[in-house]
Amino acid sequence: MRIVIVGAGVAGCIMARTLSRLSGAEVICLERVAQGDHAESGTGLNIGPNARMALQAHDPELTDAITAAGLPWRTWRISLTDGSVLFDLPLSQVAFNDGWRIRWSELYRVLREAAAPAVLYDCAITSIVRDGNTTSIAWRQGGIERRIEKVDFLIATDGRYSEVRRALAGEAVSRMVGVAISRVLVPNSSNSLIDDYEQWFNGPNRLLAFRVPPDHVYVATAFPIPADQPIPESLKQPEALRAAFTPRSGALSAQGGWLVDTICANVADMHWARMQEHDVLYTDPDASVLYLGDAAHGMVPTLGQGATQAIEDAAVAADLIAREWTAGRRDPRAWLEEIDALRRERMLFTVEFSREATDTMLEGADPVAGTLHKNQPDFMAKLRRLYQEVPGLPAMATKS
Repeated sequence: MRIVIVGAGVAGCIMARTLSRLSGAEVICLERVAQGDHAESGTGLNIGPNARMALQAHDPELTDAITAAGLPWRTWRISLTDGSVLFDLPLSQVAFNDGWRIRWSELYRVLREAAAPAVLYDCAITSIVRDGNTTSIAWRQGGIERRIEKVDFLIATDGRYSEVRRALAGEAVSRMVGVAISRVLVPNSSNSLIDDYEQWFNGPNRLLAFRVPPDHVYVATAFPIPADQPIPESLKQPEALRAAFTPRSGALSAQGGWLVDTICANVADMHWARMQEHDVLYTDPDASVLYLGDAAHGMVPTLGQGATQAIEDAAVAADLIAREWTAGRRDPRAWLEEIDALRRERMLFTVEFSREATDTMLEGADPVAGTLHKNQPDFMAKLRRLYQEVPGLPAMATKS
């Protein structure tokens, strides 16, 4: 069977590593960047306990490699920028294991090394064409045009702006949420003020930070904007950012003061975006095409579930396909039906819960009342469902 994976990102590498080990499967993964180019896109990353649990069940060796490259995510604290603590949650109360804090570049390095030699680099896709129940794909690599006809199973893991999804299912329509976000990675000069995952609010304006190896701090900002408008350049300037996160009293906590000074000093290196989401799509109704990760479900990053769900997707899908292959059941259309059944409801819940948790960052929000609500049983129950209940995992995965 000929299997092509487009995109050697989080989900793509996990799929390539697993499927390339199946006897009789011909598997290649096409990646647009050059080999060794582990870009700092996103700069830092928190990955939820649910992803670690899922990957541990599917691939313990790869789980250990990611753990060695990162730091544990064990707590979630929310305060005001003056230092008043509103929410202080040990993840052990809602999860069976820790999450991860890691640099994007390190995660890519670990995953791409694990997926070698199935990954081909510097591949620019030039065409994707459906032909009945199969597809053909062409790309340019090193100035040479290459093509594979009659791909039996195509897996799109090429991100939020997926070329495969655009070519075969149409452009995914984004829905803007009305929040501007920025992110930057800086050397850790906080003198231990910043370590595990924390958030700080001044009105609906939010700061987020945590430490990642070797000794850097990931810092993100968020503040409300009109959903149908671009981010005003005036709000990206140091004076506007300082005003946004400084309380009326002017009394910033030590953490708040370091964060405000840091973002103001690093505006030139910040990456800006608008929070957005798009509809969930896992399978093509007419061909053997599977969408995973951001190609399947763009969501707001409020609960840190973007890369987390890409890992979940791939662990569940790869595990199912490997089991079916070993049992001699090698019908990709049957795989697609089972994967969609396992993932769709789970993803709709995750997308909705992530949007719900964004309430404290919207125009006119009361972050004190909104954050105190997160201490209530209904929110905690949803966190437990998010972190503990991953459909499709072997029984040994839970409480690992």
